[in-house]
Amino acid sequence: MISITVMALVFGVVFLAELPDKTALAGLVLGTRYRASYVFVGVAAAFAVHVALAVAAGSVLTLLPQQIVHAITGVLFLAGAAVLLLKKGDDEEEIRDPANQSFWKVSGAGFMLILVAEFGDLTQIMTANLAARYDDPLSVGLGAVLALWAVAGLGIVGGKALMKRVPLELITKVAAMLMLALGVWSLYEAVAA
Repeated sequence: MISITVMALVFGVVFLAELPDKTALAGLVLGTRYRASYVFVGVAAAFAVHVALAVAAGSVLTLLPQQIVHAITGVLFLAGAAVLLLKKGDDEEEIRDPANQSFWKVSGAGFMLILVAEFGDLTQIMTANLAARYDDPLSVGLGAVLALWAVAGLGIVGGKALMKRVPLELITKVAAMLMLALGVWSLYEAVAA
């Protein structure tokens, strides 16, 4: 059974954390150069792989006692909040142009770019934490993958307009505050249990 509450919470946290990420900018750049649907297919496939890996890692953590899981996830959420608050602006990475506009070349370029850039990224670690925290891999996985796909879609199709209206600093601070709150709550549950 899917928990809409868990899925919505995961969607919100992952969405906000991914918006200021370099991969959103990479998707924007790819989307301005190539057919958006081709780019999205590759990017979406790469994000699905990352979420599956993160949920599997988080599911392994559920085998530990709940008090330890709450303590670990609390510390990791606090570390994630610190990373968001302390990180400097990312330089826009150069993206290699595929030789032509074929579906396989463009979607393959998007897939490889995201697969490499996102491995061990903050949102992948957050997804693993959330999977461990809620012990609901399907709801967490769906929430995370839908959030990443939404950010990819925004970055590819409408990224320029969003970045003009909402400062990245504000998005980063909101995501960090959500992670800070989740970290404090998790640590409270570890101590109160």
